[in-house]
Order: sequence, then C-alpha cells, then structure tokens
Amino acid sequence: MLVRTKVNGEWREADVWPGASLLSALRDDLALPGSKNACEQGECGSCSVYMDGTLVCACLVLGGQARDRDIVTVEGIGEGEALHPLQQAFVEAGAVQCGFCTPGLIVAAHDLLRRTPEPTTVEIREALAGNICRCTGYAKILDAVHLAAERMASK
Repeated sequence: MLVRTKVNGEWREADVWPGASLLSALRDDLALPGSKNACEQGECGSCSVYMDGTLVCACLVLGGQARDRDIVTVEGIGEGEALHPLQQAFVEAGAVQCGFCTPGLIVAAHDLLRRTPEPTTVEIREALAGNICRCTGYAKILDAVHLAAERMASK
C-alpha cells in the first residue's frame, strides 16, 4: 500500500505492507533509524514519535494510519544538523549510555517541555514513566531534562 505522509516536515511516500507498523515503515521504508524497535508492544517507549502532535508508540500504529498525517521522529526534533537543546543536554549530562532508549526518552521529554517548560522532578518522572532504560538508573536522564528546561527557559 502506498502511504504518503509528512515526516519531519517533508512529504514522503513509501510502499508499506498493510500489516506493518509505523515503526517498521519509518525504519525500513523511509530510512529513519532513530526510533528503536525494542518491545513491539508499546511497553518500553523506545519508538516514541509524534503523530499530528500527539505522542505515540510507533510500534502500535499501523503504517497505513500515517497516511496524510504529520509525523515527527527524534531526527526531526532538532533544526537541520543542529541538535535541539534537549538532545544536547542528554549528551552533556551523560544520559545516553547505550543509546537504545534515548530516542524515545528525548521525544517524550520534548513533549513534556512543550507543555510544561519548567517541570519538577516528579513531573519529569511521570512524563517518562512509559520509557524504560536499563543502563542509566534515570538520574542522568532527569539531570538532562532539567538542564534542557533551564537552557530553553533562558532563551
């Protein structure tokens, strides 16, 4: 099935198998490997993306459902080649470890910061509750989100 969708601000087309997930379409058909395939059950958050401005797990959305929709992946969070302040904060705070959960965490934290520019630690924990990380223990992730919030608020 031919699916035309706007991905990271650019209209793209892909020939997607009708039963394929949006995650599969992004990674395999559109060559956007940022969103990670971990659980395929919507439990880990590694594949978090925006669909029409709403945070979703791309593994739970059929590729065909993206037709004529606006999708933003972790690759689309920054501007061009420049990292978004949140992405930069993850690097500086050492919150990337193995990097497998990082794309989903960044998209989920981005969603939080656009709704709540100066979140508390509790608000960050709640916003990231759907994202699982096995490497960091979450402290550096929390530090990164706080750092990004501070930098973004001062602009």
